Amino acid sequence: MDPSDSELVQRAREGEIDAYAVLVRRYHPSCMRFALRMLRERADAEEAVQDAFTSAYRALGRYRDRDRFKTWLTQILVNRCRSVLRRRRREPPLVAYEPGVAEVEAEPPSGWEPSWSAEVQEALMRLPPALREAVLLHFVDGYHYREIARLTGAGVSAVKMRVKRGREQLRAMLEARYDARPRVGGDRA
Repeated sequence: MDPSDSELVQRAREGEIDAYAVLVRRYHPSCMRFALRMLRERADAEEAVQDAFTSAYRALGRYRDRDRFKTWLTQILVNRCRSVLRRRRREPPLVAYEPGVAEVEAEPPSGWEPSWSAEVQEALMRLPPALREAVLLHFVDGYHYREIARLTGAGVSAVKMRVKRGREQLRAMLEARYDARPRVGGDRA
């Protein structure tokens, strides 16, 4: 039986580095998916994830067992992603956007067509960061509104509104893209 997050945190606090390595292996894939979807650039995502795990390790003394480790770690990661986005606004981009970069680690749900996944990812990246963050945390990572509020520092009603607006904007972008496609035979299916 795998040790719980709380057990691993306690062992890591006691100096057992391998216990923290288990937590990193357990949560690195989901952290990387979130960071890639938020930041789109692999180097920035990798840096944000590494910073989040390093910060979490340094702050293990402040971790409270009543918190879920994944939620606590995600809160740190959200803040790292926000820092990267703020830094980008201050600095001019060095390279042009490379399509498909964010999809490398971000596995779409089964049954999705690859082109649909790319369209959703492209639409997600056009959302304002606060809406994209809320949509990803709610629909992709499965957090409830109250948890997202705790993670982001926003009120529950603000989180609900961000998720709602993000979903509406995504729908509008995807519908506009779908409606603009040429139809075979001229009829809508």
